[in-house]
Amino acid sequence: MPAKPGDTVRVHYRGTLDDGTEFDSSAGHDPLEFTIGAGQVIPGFDAAVDGLSVGDSVKVTIPCAQAYGERQEEAVQQVPRDMFNEEPTEGWLVELAAPEGQRLAAMIAEVGSDTVTLDFNHPMAGKDLTFEIELVELIEG
Repeated sequence: MPAKPGDTVRVHYRGTLDDGTEFDSSAGHDPLEFTIGAGQVIPGFDAAVDGLSVGDSVKVTIPCAQAYGERQEEAVQQVPRDMFNEEPTEGWLVELAAPEGQRLAAMIAEVGSDTVTLDFNHPMAGKDLTFEIELVELIEG
């Protein structure tokens, strides 16, 4: 029976970038569990599993628009260096509170003498992602 929206599925997967670099995998871990159509995974991954039956495998390349979106240059901002309690380091992930109270994650892209450049884009933004997916369990919704 094919998986459909509302069904809970368990999948094993391997994710790679265009150059073949693996960025994520369920190998050695429990399968990833999610409900199709519930917005728990990126849209392209959701769509790739819809219609699979237990035991089916698929290899799909998901364009960035159906993954983490395009990189947005307006999501890169400079802030005063003195807003950090400790010495900021390029590559660190930091969490900030927005004026409305929500938490925002950013990566420190550059540390200058007076400013720190923060990148609020998801690390996978702007990248097409390839997944090898195997449906290992289906629980009808």
